[in-house]
Amino acid sequence: MIIVLSGIAAGVFVFERCTSLPGRAAKTSVDQLERLGRDVRNTIVQIAQIQPRVTINERVYFEQTTAVSELALVSQRLEVEHEFLHTWAGSSKRLRLHGTFTAKAGFDLHQEISVNVQPEGIVVRLPHAQILGLEQNAVDVLAFENGFWNPISGADVQSELTTLDKLAREQTSERNLPEQAEDEFRKQVTSRVRTASPIHVMFYNVNARQ
Repeated sequence: MIIVLSGIAAGVFVFERCTSLPGRAAKTSVDQLERLGRDVRNTIVQIAQIQPRVTINERVYFEQTTAVSELALVSQRLEVEHEFLHTWAGSSKRLRLHGTFTAKAGFDLHQEISVNVQPEGIVVRLPHAQILGLEQNAVDVLAFENGFWNPISGADVQSELTTLDKLAREQTSERNLPEQAEDEFRKQVTSRVRTASPIHVMFYNVNARQ
């Protein structure tokens, strides 16, 4: 009798374990996804000081909030020069300027930034990076030569300053700083989040969403 009862008890135990396995496995999976969602959220907060909108299995866990308006990830120093030479009635004037600028590229954090966590992987979406600013740091006068009756005017100086700014903007566009900022963001997110799940960082066109 004891052997029979022991056999029945063992069978019941095994049955309960088997029937409870799917539920426990599902809970473990959800817990893992939630933990992963928090990890990605915390990583983006550290990088950008913004909490992204986090969705896990189609359920929203966090809404987007931010304490700053933009994230600059790339900053480069630029140097440009330009010379103005003008001759009138045999009298020449010459002005040569050297400008130092700092260009910054990164992300507009007013736009939607989201994290979607699914069992098959993680998708982080944010707008394409852009040039956030071009700041003039200094202007050096390399040559300032007045003509005898053809002096350098205030308009000449202003025109040359405008030319320096234009040259700096052209140089900025040639350096592909937004692409560098996107690569830097992708690298920081994928290197900081410890997971075997694939992380896809995708950038969208803001105008296309309007």
